[in-house]
Amino acid sequence: MDLSRTFSIVIRQFYLIRGSFSRAFPLFAWAAVDMILWGFLTRYLNSFVSSGFDFVPALLGAILLWHFFIRIMQGITMVFFEDVWSRNFVNIFATPLRISEYVSGLILSSIATSIIGLTVMLCIAVLIFKLSIFVYGLMVIPFILVLFLFGIAIGVFGSALVLRFGPASEWFIWPIPALISPFVGVLYPIATLPKWMQHVSRFLPPSYVFEGLRAVVLQREFSAATLALGAALALVYIILAYRFFVMIYANALRSGLLVRYSAESLS
Repeated sequence: MDLSRTFSIVIRQFYLIRGSFSRAFPLFAWAAVDMILWGFLTRYLNSFVSSGFDFVPALLGAILLWHFFIRIMQGITMVFFEDVWSRNFVNIFATPLRISEYVSGLILSSIATSIIGLTVMLCIAVLIFKLSIFVYGLMVIPFILVLFLFGIAIGVFGSALVLRFGPASEWFIWPIPALISPFVGVLYPIATLPKWMQHVSRFLPPSYVFEGLRAVVLQREFSAATLALGAALALVYIILAYRFFVMIYANALRSGLLVRYSAESLS
């Protein structure tokens, strides 16, 4: 793998964002709005609790981490969609760029853009709503890593779907986080779900993240087994998503899909 070609994807995205406020604004705007909304909600809930329970780390912290996952996923898909909207695939893959280098470039671009959103969310949560990151301690880092890995997997998988079915299918990608969220217990324990939803949640790495973090915040317990299972699932999904992307790309080369990639939908 040639790192210079990988970083070329990142540099291209940097110049696109630098030259367009409409591209830079979503990196932090919607995350900031959600943090403010949920921050005031947690403050309101705290006003009704006399036992000293603090909703800020339990709810606002969970929302922050969930938005981190969304930013990772969308960081990959947005870079990919730039090539979709500009019909730039023929230009990109006419170069010596390998598919592994292209996907790696998508991931690195996602990391860079996600750091911006995460920084804004942390500043709002800490400075305005007094969220203490020390409540979680260093144990939060591996949980964040699991969300990061799963975000990459969903982003690569979503990009492959759009490559296969055309630009119109991007509307199937945007709702993915919202469709997943009821199953992973961002704001409530998995035990509150119906049995069939609990079975689904066992196959989703974020459910292990939020269950584990709730145990850390509320019970001061850290379950290494829960974290390891979530990490293993996330790694499996990354491998499957990458293989799926490579398969779709190979099919696009054989069928000439990249050349014809200007229609709204392709079969």
